[in-house]
Amino acid sequence: MGITTGLSRFSRIKWERALALKKRGDYPAAEKELEEAIEEDPGHLLLKSSLADLYLRQGRVREARILTDAILSTDPEYPGALYLSGRILQKENRLEEALQCFRRAHQRDPGEFLVLKIAETLRRMMRYEEALELLDTIPESRRPSVLKEKAMLLARVGRLKEALRIYEDLHKRDPRDRFVRKELYRLRGKERPAEKVIREMETVLSLPSGKEDPQLHGYLAQRLKESGRLEEAAAAYGKASRLAPDNPYFLKQQGYCLNRMKDTDGAIRCLSEALRRDPGDYIARKTLGRLFAASGNPEGFISLLEEIVEKNPHQVRLLGTLKKLKKQQDL
Repeated sequence: MGITTGLSRFSRIKWERALALKKRGDYPAAEKELEEAIEEDPGHLLLKSSLADLYLRQGRVREARILTDAILSTDPEYPGALYLSGRILQKENRLEEALQCFRRAHQRDPGEFLVLKIAETLRRMMRYEEALELLDTIPESRRPSVLKEKAMLLARVGRLKEALRIYEDLHKRDPRDRFVRKELYRLRGKERPAEKVIREMETVLSLPSGKEDPQLHGYLAQRLKESGRLEEAAAAYGKASRLAPDNPYFLKQQGYCLNRMKDTDGAIRCLSEALRRDPGDYIARKTLGRLFAASGNPEGFISLLEEIVEKNPHQVRLLGTLKKLKKQQDL
């Protein structure tokens, strides 16, 4: 039975249109197509899970969770909803729970993609060998996403030559892949003097092919930070963040550099925005708590957490921190 079994012809056409629009990144138009399909077939779980996926892609986590929970109340083992629940839990840094969701989804839908999600979660839990063993169960996969994950894991366990070979193969297949390009520079530069690598990266980033690449700016920032050149590192992370506003990692690193430079206001500004984008980040939250306290403005931290909790009510740890702070301040 296909995944569209039970859909009317109208709803199937709408779902297919939504899929094409999603691939093009036109999420609002895709959402409209799905809403019209759901009006026609209100009980079809594929349509609802597709809509929840769109919510999640647009950062509307609360709406995605409500719809995902509604699907699971109808079918607790529906693989699409379990997968979405795992992604939501990942965003909240509840990795063990996310892992269980992906594994349950894989039992119902034993595809390569869910194996990859399980491996990715294991990597984030620093269970590298376990993740590698899992990826080895995918026979000779040539999917770039699988190969990238394997290369990342190999690098984490110190098998750098094997990781480098995979990245070199991926680069030949798609020279435009920015992540792969950055990893090639990073692995090749591991045993080289930092100043030599920095000069090389500055040259690369002056070229038209490099100046708009956020991954390369981020790598330069990392090497500058390691060399103690914090002001330059903060500027490079800021450039990377502006080029990739959907990636809060660069903004966090800019904040940490500013913190080490004793620029408290700048660090608070960067890390506050990063926490808005990634509410589950424990380190960013703890650092902000110290910074607001040091600046004599604990109420500012409370206001920030209230704002984030309002948009992310399922962030239990964030809510716990907020309640504790309010109690300390007698609010």
